Amino acid sequence: MAKIFIEDRQEDTRVPFLRGILIRSLQDAGLPFNDAYELATKIRNNLGDTELITTQELRQEVIGLLKADSRQDIISRYGKQKIPFGTQIEQRDGHVVPFSRVEYHRCLENIGLTSEDAMNIVTTVHKHLVGRRIETMTSRRLSALTYRYLRQSDKLGSAVAQRWLVWHDYVNSGRPLIYLIGGTAGCGKSTIATMLASRLDIVRTQSTDMLREVMRMMMPEQLVPVLHTSSFTAWTALPGKPEAVQDVPETLLINGYRSQADLLAVAIDAVIQRTLREQASLIVEGVHIHPAFIEKLERNYDAIVIPVMLGVLKRKQLQRRISGRGSDVPQRRANRYLKHFDEIWRLQSYLLSEADRANINIVVNSNRDKVFREIMLITIEALAKDFNNTPQAVFA
Repeated sequence: MAKIFIEDRQEDTRVPFLRGILIRSLQDAGLPFNDAYELATKIRNNLGDTELITTQELRQEVIGLLKADSRQDIISRYGKQKIPFGTQIEQRDGHVVPFSRVEYHRCLENIGLTSEDAMNIVTTVHKHLVGRRIETMTSRRLSALTYRYLRQSDKLGSAVAQRWLVWHDYVNSGRPLIYLIGGTAGCGKSTIATMLASRLDIVRTQSTDMLREVMRMMMPEQLVPVLHTSSFTAWTALPGKPEAVQDVPETLLINGYRSQADLLAVAIDAVIQRTLREQASLIVEGVHIHPAFIEKLERNYDAIVIPVMLGVLKRKQLQRRISGRGSDVPQRRANRYLKHFDEIWRLQSYLLSEADRANINIVVNSNRDKVFREIMLITIEALAKDFNNTPQAVFA
């Protein structure tokens, strides 16, 4: 279908016909979403190859269909509305998309803003676009406008504006991000990895548990017994271990874990190297993300590696998280984890200590949104180390 423009003769402007905006207008007038969607679709189909329609003509089309459905109450409320104004954003590749407050809000959260602070900037920028009746704007100009309003904000200021500058420069650089998220059982690695992937549009994620399952198929238990245990019971497969152990010695617990983690390091490195060759971003999460492995990673590539060690610092909170796994993921039996909770807790202490020794960022997982903000601040801090551009250069 041809692109249709709506002409507002009083305002002397033209904007594209957007079915989504019409649907929202009908919903604001009290029409349920499904009915609003159906009516907006009929309008779009009725217009066919029409290239230009005035706001008044469009309004009459809508009212005509509402009358046919005997929606007099909706007609009264709809008739009092103004046709919403929408700005089109021209991307770097020439693709044009409507300005989305939801997507824009998400971009602002990516620099570590709270939802409330992000919404305040969204509202300010949206008022700027609507108040000046800006029909089209390049993505570069929108980013520059955002930078300006962040700098002018009494609450946010130049430091936050600088974070936006760094993030905008990264997004347009094409460089991949590699997140390595470690932590013991129950600390929320999978949940945080899924949230990061969704918010940053990273399509490649890998759990070390899944890699371990693949390796188990290739290496039978008789050959590599330590691979066929949990990370916190791997000590039971070590050669020469004591037959009966009441309280597992710290050294034995750590040696078992390290033996399994060292085996997984080969597979983890292979996944990372494949992703780097394809210049893609990646999230790897799992208990086998050990600080020693991170330290050995080669850094002679054009990727930004962000290692994070998650932790839950209260015993009862970690126990509750593990108990919850029984209902959320039935196949991961919570009772087995709780039976070995002491080993899990001690293993976490070891991982956090090693991360601290290796200067790897430790993030306490008490709230998902807070964890996301903290990881994004860590990310931007890493990106800022190689950043030395001016706003004029970034938005040129």
